[in-house]
Amino acid sequence: MSARGRVGAVLSRVGALAVIVAVVGSLPWLSGRDAALSVLRARSAEQEPTPEALASVRRELGLDAGPAGLFGDWLGGVLRGDLGRSWVSGADVLPSVLTGLGVSLTLMGAALVVALLVAGALCARTVVRGARGTLRGGPGGGVAAALAALPEFLLATVLLIVVSVWLGWLPPYGWHGPRHLVLPALALGVPAGAVLGRLVDDALPAALRERWVGLWRSSGCAPRVIASAALRRVLPPLLPQIGLVAVGLTGGAVAVETVFAVPGIGRAALGAAESQDLPVLQASVLALVFLGVVSGLPAAVARRRLLGPGLRDAALSLPAPVAVTTGRAGRVVPLVCAVVPAVVICWGLLLEPLRLDVASRLAGPSWAHPLGADSLGRDVLARVGHGAGATLGVAAVVCLCSYVLAMVLGFLPGLAAGVAETANAVPPVIAGILVAAVLGPGTVGASIAVALVSWPPLAAHAAALVQETRAAAYVTALRAIGSPPSWILLRHVLPAVAGPVARHAVLRLPGIALALASLGFLGLGAQPPAPEWGLMLAESLPYVERAPLAALAPAAMLLMLAALAVSLSTLSGWGGTGSGLFGALRRRRPIVEGVGA
Repeated sequence: MSARGRVGAVLSRVGALAVIVAVVGSLPWLSGRDAALSVLRARSAEQEPTPEALASVRRELGLDAGPAGLFGDWLGGVLRGDLGRSWVSGADVLPSVLTGLGVSLTLMGAALVVALLVAGALCARTVVRGARGTLRGGPGGGVAAALAALPEFLLATVLLIVVSVWLGWLPPYGWHGPRHLVLPALALGVPAGAVLGRLVDDALPAALRERWVGLWRSSGCAPRVIASAALRRVLPPLLPQIGLVAVGLTGGAVAVETVFAVPGIGRAALGAAESQDLPVLQASVLALVFLGVVSGLPAAVARRRLLGPGLRDAALSLPAPVAVTTGRAGRVVPLVCAVVPAVVICWGLLLEPLRLDVASRLAGPSWAHPLGADSLGRDVLARVGHGAGATLGVAAVVCLCSYVLAMVLGFLPGLAAGVAETANAVPPVIAGILVAAVLGPGTVGASIAVALVSWPPLAAHAAALVQETRAAAYVTALRAIGSPPSWILLRHVLPAVAGPVARHAVLRLPGIALALASLGFLGLGAQPPAPEWGLMLAESLPYVERAPLAALAPAAMLLMLAALAVSLSTLSGWGGTGSGLFGALRRRRPIVEGVGA
């Protein structure tokens, strides 16, 4: 990378961070709520909110200084290490944030260890056989893709039900010792490790078929030496993407901490958003962004050390991936994952999702309630069927909006670069928390949050295709014979871009639905009594011992949705070096570089 390119990259990242800080600092003004009224009610529910009392609170908090003054006071306090006082408890924010940050760092560290172990296990077969010269065909990747497709909140729920409730091996909630760390670390680390393993496992076969490997093997080099050199060959180009996976741990930590009642910074941010405790929310979001930035730094440092001083500025690329063939099982899985939910949804649509049958509360499966009833006596099958509209229908609208925005910005790559950098810096859960603080929790806010982080990969794909099409020989010939630029754009460039980007957007549809479900699970999306799958799962967790099907039914639908995302990614040929895997999954960090050019 040239010096100008490095300066541009640094400025882009600084600009992205500045935008996030500006949004966080302006939350009291952006929320549109009377902050003085919120503070007054938090301090004393009985006190009358008279104009005099509200004015006194505004003077105390500095809210009468206006948006600019309020932001300046907040930013100055942050630079001095003063994060303010909680509007709910009145306590200093900094000690509680540091405590939560320590818990989250411990959890993320344990999750990173799990991720490395999982990645090593998934790559072991390819490394050993490739170093010995016995590798046949391309990478497998089926197990890795399936694990990577699991949202953290869904895996955490399954682990809670199976390991804690049914088997009783580990404690389900709390933070009182090493035993309480195991399940949260597994829920957070297994999907991340699967992504890391898939990235490396996809790149290794091609590297192990390069000429230098055969030369080293014929010279008598030990397999471990060849394996080490092959890993060194493929890791530098992958480390930026691995860094994005590490950044994505911050978003997943919010859901995992909520499921297992871990007192980390993510759970604190979610609770502050729900109670409108904006000082705690501001500090928690800043801490999460800080974690994301710090998580990505080791990958950059490791890449520089692996490349050495001679190649640090080189645009090192991966070897061409080995083609992966899809067997019969790989074609049956998407069919099953599409047909079974379709049958369940159609059956459920014939039933009433809001009808209360008090006598059947938490009842098991029966002719009247094929999947049982929830804690209020509502039919689970009916709510699963009607929940498809709240989950898949909204996801389709969000996907369409992301596609339109990506098509517009794809023709303006210079304008979109900085905005895309900002969107890539924010995991969907953090975006959901910020939007909920401004608009309040609900379907509209969740849709906006997911849309804000869904368009950059589509825009990068569109920009790459626009550049490729404009450089084509026939387009150059059309310009040479005097064809109008608008005619070339509408008749040749736009059709060549719209189709592939639309197929890319369809691949992302299951991932967007999973993102919306995760926000619903955290209470940031659809609100009761809406039959939304993520919300249904959250409502059923407290009663999972008595009515497991009420939680397992929406969980099964989401699992099949994740499996469908992986199957579509594989069948469409987007899985070569890992970018297609990211293209199909909803909450992994979007990879802008090299998407479907």
